[in-house]
Amino acid sequence: MKIEKIAIVTNYNIPDKLAAAITVAEGIYEKAKAVYIPENYKDRIFRSHNHKSYFTYLSFDGIYSDSDLVIVIGGDGVMLEAARRATPCGIPILGINMGRVGYMTELEMNELSLLDRIFTGDYYLDERAMLRVDIRSSKGQSRFSAYALNEAVIANGSTARIIDLQLSDNGRLVSEYRADGIVVATPTGSTAYSLSAGGPIVDPKLSCFCVTPICPHSLVARPLIFPDSASLEIKNICVREKVLHLTVDGKATFDLFFGDTVVITKASISTKLLRIKDEDFYSKIRMKKFI
Repeated sequence: MKIEKIAIVTNYNIPDKLAAAITVAEGIYEKAKAVYIPENYKDRIFRSHNHKSYFTYLSFDGIYSDSDLVIVIGGDGVMLEAARRATPCGIPILGINMGRVGYMTELEMNELSLLDRIFTGDYYLDERAMLRVDIRSSKGQSRFSAYALNEAVIANGSTARIIDLQLSDNGRLVSEYRADGIVVATPTGSTAYSLSAGGPIVDPKLSCFCVTPICPHSLVARPLIFPDSASLEIKNICVREKVLHLTVDGKATFDLFFGDTVVITKASISTKLLRIKDEDFYSKIRMKKFI
């Protein structure tokens, strides 16, 4: 895969991230055929006197349809947002960490010299499984669908009250939970909310889902691992609450009414993370102090 057209995505309204993006651009523009910047930050870049003659400003749709690679500067939150946009287009992403954890990112700001490997082909693509998340009404009608790289979470929202959920796999009852909520995570997402809720760390090479109840009102409820061939169905059976909430990758939130079912399966698409360092999964989680 030849990489020539590179987009740089970050929050350009934050001065240190703007400065980082300019530094990255200056390091790659002589080797790249094009450097793309989101057009909604064009005025900000001009006002800060950081415009470069080699910048091409495109809409987000244009960036993710025309780029060969998207460089993302920030933490895991901006990586997840980029993954949702880039994955359906088949575009790989490379993360540069300026967040607190940056588990999915590849480089730190003091490692930018390694970006030269993008142009020499000295890299590999790390493909990560995603979830397909669907909401079906009590009458079986589809209300919503989305993809998630990390997790889907069902909870009560801002109110700290226990809710009731029913978990099935391919129509077969697994368990009913009284808990603050439930997390269904990919192996990639096992080091995020699922981990905080007491779930296991899962090697991303494994083909599975991790289901973790959040603060279950039970002495025996434990995280469960399912093969990624499963079709997980989580039904809202909570009669005390008017509405629950489904949150996908910590970003998009959707109402879940009594009788609605969230159906979670393995997505037909996968996120491509561009890797240029010889660093395995376990060295990464040791470095991030997960073990």
